[in-house]
Amino acid sequence: MIMHKIVTSPLGVLTLVSSEGALSAVRLGPPQAPAGAGTTYGIAVEDGFEDVERQLSEYFEGRRCCFTVATSPEGTEFQQKVWEQVAGIGYGRTASYKQLAVLLGDAAKARSVGAALARNPLNLVVPTHRVVGSRGALTGYSGGVDAKRYLLELEKAPQTEHLRRSCGQAVTASAETSRSA
Repeated sequence: MIMHKIVTSPLGVLTLVSSEGALSAVRLGPPQAPAGAGTTYGIAVEDGFEDVERQLSEYFEGRRCCFTVATSPEGTEFQQKVWEQVAGIGYGRTASYKQLAVLLGDAAKARSVGAALARNPLNLVVPTHRVVGSRGALTGYSGGVDAKRYLLELEKAPQTEHLRRSCGQAVTASAETSRSA
């Protein structure tokens, strides 16, 4: 069953979508159905999103650097690979579209990486706001450049230094574990 809940955040309204018990989308803004179609967000509910709501609150309060909710985003194989790479960008850090393309094996695919990020249904949970232009420009974010700037500033604020240190160590340990396996 597909269901959704509308919540508020410092970025404004967020629409949380769940499919078969796993988070399938975090959309910035209220639900919007494609022209001539019914809603793809399922039924509106009040319960069932408590865990993701708590984690989002903790993130915006500067007390959480990553999310641990079960997710089920829909996308092509390439999109899934891009989103997986983005999920590995540490809290308070950034990577460029080109860097991601290189990690995926082809520097010429930077535009394809951008297109995949534009279709990321799990904004915030899969942190596409951490992807910037080659020279650090804040380009292309589904929530707008102001939202991207807000999220990056939150993650680089002095009061979130502890998260940058602890989450950076967790990411490093995870990468070292997977390399040695």
